Amino acid sequence: MGRFDAPDVSYVTGFGVEAWRERLVVDGFAAYRADQVLSWVYGKRVSSYAEMTNIPRAERDVLAVRYPLPVLEERAKLCSRDGTVKWLLGLSDGHAIETVLMRHRYGCSVCVTTQVGCRIGCTFCASTIGGLQRNLGAGEIVAQVLHVQRMLDETKERVSSIVVMGSGEPFENFDALVTFLSIMTHADGMAIGARHITVSTSGIVPRMIDFARLRSQVTLALSLHAPDDALRTQLMPINRAYPLADVMDAAKYYIAHTGRRLTIEYALMRDVNDRVAHAEALAQLLKGMLVHVNLIPVNTVRERAYERTPVADVQAFVAVLRRRGINTTVRREQGHDIAAACGQLRASVLASGAVRDAVAE
Repeated sequence: MGRFDAPDVSYVTGFGVEAWRERLVVDGFAAYRADQVLSWVYGKRVSSYAEMTNIPRAERDVLAVRYPLPVLEERAKLCSRDGTVKWLLGLSDGHAIETVLMRHRYGCSVCVTTQVGCRIGCTFCASTIGGLQRNLGAGEIVAQVLHVQRMLDETKERVSSIVVMGSGEPFENFDALVTFLSIMTHADGMAIGARHITVSTSGIVPRMIDFARLRSQVTLALSLHAPDDALRTQLMPINRAYPLADVMDAAKYYIAHTGRRLTIEYALMRDVNDRVAHAEALAQLLKGMLVHVNLIPVNTVRERAYERTPVADVQAFVAVLRRRGINTTVRREQGHDIAAACGQLRASVLASGAVRDAVAE
């Protein structure tokens, strides 16, 4: 197993629906048994095989050993005044990850994590503090959605959308990501429409091409944050490996190959990337492309020096883009009072010593 690989555990939630059906038949179980388990896991959201009462106990015992259900330990839970909820969830090996529930007028959205920590190194983000510990398995990513849905079941609410924008770079954990997406969208999985799921990348060019070739209806979001190489490299060291020209070529390939609009994420930082000149350069960079720019007033992170752009300057930035024909919105802030931005809770809890995260060897 490589340094950053997920533990080799065959969680039931780590198999795509069709792969799960094939696996159980190969293991000697009746074909219908796989669908019974799927119904219990994704339909009824049980947390143990003991609750699967229409399956013989002897078979449940075997399944529980071979294909356990992941257990996420709720180490911390913060609730915002706006309805946002953030969890710090412990994994079986002692690591901790964050998952966030956001409530919107149109429903409940879950932001999931794909890695423990992050090695991309964005200088404005808390996720990268401490570097990358390991990838999550698909089953651990799925488990985050199930954890949130179990809470929502109590109030008869439903996860209606997912954003893969938590800690880590999803495209550095590509196979697990693809399996996760297949489970989320399958009618016998979580049955969430693909167009209600967004995956964010910092611009891992080869995987952007691979994702385009899937021709998925899942929305792709590109974290851009700067309109030129010099500034983007300062903010996002990954730009050294994948310069802006290559990233934009991959973005154009995605749009041409899928026919889908690309979301551009741009975190506004006071006096860093938020001047009118930056807006003009961004508009020029995106000219003629099928994109939507999502401006994000940067969250204050204790370990980072960046400040939030004043409202008047945000409005001026928006005005430039719209005048140049670029579809633009400003992300509505949620969970600011509970440090809901990526990595903030984990970083603060670990720094306090209240929870000690495992360290990869």
